[in-house]
Amino acid sequence: MKSTRSGTTENISVSMPAELVSELRSRTGRRGLSSYVTEAVRHQLAMDGLAEIVAAHEEEHGALTEQEIEVARQELFGDENTERGAA
Repeated sequence: MKSTRSGTTENISVSMPAELVSELRSRTGRRGLSSYVTEAVRHQLAMDGLAEIVAAHEEEHGALTEQEIEVARQELFGDENTERGAA
């Protein structure tokens, strides 16, 4: 394992479709690949955590209303997503 500014790293092996790897490398170059994948995984873990919070809330209190979703969207994103509507 390597030590970096953000902590210890570990080399892993991941299998992906070849076309994804090609596009990924064209966007990141060889050296940026690990950082890009790390950020993508970090983002997905955050989204998974949010989904778990919503599921637990809905299990206890019922489905979120459109109004509750809009209030949460405003708190998270401010005015930048007001035109988006429920996603």
